[in-house]
Amino acid sequence: MANQPHLVLLTGAAGRIGTRLRELLPAYGYRLRCFDRLPVPGEPEAITADLRDAEALAGAMDGVDAVVHLAGIPGEAPFADILAANIDGTYRLFDAARAAGVRRIVNASSNHAVGFTERPADAGIVPVDTPQRPDTYYGLSKCFGENLASLYADRHGIETVSLRIGSFADEPGGIRALGTWLSPGDCARLVHAALTGPVSGHTIVYGISANTRAWWDLSTARALGYQPRDDAEDFAEELLAKLGELPADDPEYRYLGGRFTR
Repeated sequence: MANQPHLVLLTGAAGRIGTRLRELLPAYGYRLRCFDRLPVPGEPEAITADLRDAEALAGAMDGVDAVVHLAGIPGEAPFADILAANIDGTYRLFDAARAAGVRRIVNASSNHAVGFTERPADAGIVPVDTPQRPDTYYGLSKCFGENLASLYADRHGIETVSLRIGSFADEPGGIRALGTWLSPGDCARLVHAALTGPVSGHTIVYGISANTRAWWDLSTARALGYQPRDDAEDFAEELLAKLGELPADDPEYRYLGGRFTR
């Protein structure tokens, strides 16, 4: 594709999602430069540093076409920790990208940005324009990341995509995940679409596979060119036989944030 970036900075490259993307994204033609505060083994371009290391971050941006930003604490933690890693760290990442003239940033958000939103009574699809309603300090940090992405799109002209990632795993791990699962293969397909699809300003997309029982609207993701292939329904019979249906008043079923709302 003519607009496909060649050199992509992948932050959080040693993490759970980052590790799988390191395996899968090069097949789409990307050269990855990896950034993490932990060592990233086996990568020719790996930078071990904290996002608050301004010199290391500026060097990491040299020659970069786009950024996939996964770095941060991947769950609830004391506010001071979330503030340092997920809020201040994300600000520093965006501003370093702006200073370096990076064209596009794909930002890892989460369903926890809207976690206290209740599912529709008819269990219908939740739209992308659902107002933010975070369920934790972690979810609050994802709201900040989405709003920062919007600001940098409007003020600085950077193309930004926020991915509200659902239940990322090799296989769905429970009944809730039958609607919220994102497979590694579809995650790579979604990130590729976010890096190459048509973006005007800031775009929010939900990150799930082509689940028969999908909770969230994939229209904005599909508009980027996302074509998911996997379906959690392939695991439904086994999971339901083992675990049974979730009661309607269980937070795992009732709220978009699931157990984070307990």
